[in-house]
Amino acid sequence: MHEKDLDTQFQEAYEKASNMTEALPQDVMLRIYAYYKQATGGIAQVNPYQNFDLRNAFKMNAWMQVRHLTPDEAKKLYIETINSIIK
Repeated sequence: MHEKDLDTQFQEAYEKASNMTEALPQDVMLRIYAYYKQATGGIAQVNPYQNFDLRNAFKMNAWMQVRHLTPDEAKKLYIETINSIIK
């Protein structure tokens, strides 16, 4: 039996996260968001014409902090974070 590939593990972690009912601390939520965006969206870019409220500013800041990660690195960190929350 071989190990699941990274994309399959990532999708499974996403499904686990989507089904979570407990509230998580804001910093954990932002970290999960940032890893997900980096894993699926590539490099964070600021649109100067976008209307930024405080919530979006925090989300963009979190994403900018992980912009050095490759998509695969972000997927691994996302999976680790979700699996550490759901035991």
